[in-house]
Amino acid sequence: MRQESLDKKSLIITGGASGIGEAAVVLAARAGARVTIADINQAAGEALVTRLTAEGHTVQFICVNIGREADVKAMVDAAVSAYGRLDGAFNNAAIVGFTQSGKHEKQLKFAEIPTDAFRHGMDINATGTFLCIRYEIEAMLASGGGSIVNTSSMAGILAIPNAPDYIASKHAVIGLTKAAALDYATQNIRVNAVLPGVIRTQMLQAAIEADPGIEQWAANVHPIKRLGEPHEVAHAALWLLSDAASLITGISLPVDGGYSMV
Repeated sequence: MRQESLDKKSLIITGGASGIGEAAVVLAARAGARVTIADINQAAGEALVTRLTAEGHTVQFICVNIGREADVKAMVDAAVSAYGRLDGAFNNAAIVGFTQSGKHEKQLKFAEIPTDAFRHGMDINATGTFLCIRYEIEAMLASGGGSIVNTSSMAGILAIPNAPDYIASKHAVIGLTKAAALDYATQNIRVNAVLPGVIRTQMLQAAIEADPGIEQWAANVHPIKRLGEPHEVAHAALWLLSDAASLITGISLPVDGGYSMV
């Protein structure tokens, strides 16, 4: 990506303190963007600000739970207050869901998941993403337009066993992406989604350390026979945010090593 494609742009990156979000923050800041890092992990977010500020980049952190509307509004207000406008947002924050959390002793099928757990997954991944898009669009309309990228998943177009809450919420992200893209296509606002495969995040690495067999299984489900890396998804998201993707809106881009083909 050319340095100038994000230079001086005001960007919000949610889930920005770790994994894919952290990779996107680092790449965007080093490309000259002015970044608002949003995450629920305050210590990790502030540490990232310290690191990037020491490199001479312009970043700020705000502690945000995207499931809370007041938090989301404060996040967008903070970006506009600090940088004068909002040009782009990477809505990457999410939870893995009850059925993938590892907190229960057996795999749970559709009829076994507690209703409250399903609602919680939808509240964060679906409603939380809706809130981010809503307030980001309001700010972008005020400054002449912008670009939004949402993180869905290969589970947004496929099904995996024992994960109804996660699958439903990630399908919903794709629907929200298309709806917003269509409603604002003539107002210089583009909305797209990225669909990661199995990515080597801190959370996945912890699971691999607990069960080394997970790594080989995850590699084998990708035709390229390896896991994805956070920076690979981040590069795709930042390209969609950049002016280089100016004709692209409403798409769901798999970044999954071919997982969704098979």
